[in-house]
Amino acid sequence: MILPGIILKSNISLETLVIAVVGYLIVFMALVLLFGLFRLIPKIISFRIRKIQIKSGLVPSKDIRYMSGEETAAIAMALYLVMDEMHDEESGILTIKKVSKSYSPWSSKIYAVRNQFNRL
Repeated sequence: MILPGIILKSNISLETLVIAVVGYLIVFMALVLLFGLFRLIPKIISFRIRKIQIKSGLVPSKDIRYMSGEETAAIAMALYLVMDEMHDEESGILTIKKVSKSYSPWSSKIYAVRNQFNRL
């Protein structure tokens, strides 16, 4: 409900709107460029592999097979399990030793700070 006689002012000026739109466009364009770069990386790698195969005298294959997501996940899980088995088995028992030296400069500073409030 708008009351009569009250003028509503907007805090958004034209300059603010332009800055916001340009900022969004820059971020969007950066994301599009990154997407294109990530799509190009496998092609660049396969091109280099073909080039190396030609130099070494091998016949490069026309169809380079890419691994699917399931194959990549299976390899990653196998590597995780193998690396996990390499660690030593630990007992899980904690030993706490009492320190005989109870004086520390840090503890004396803490007591000094507390005592200042008690003096008031």
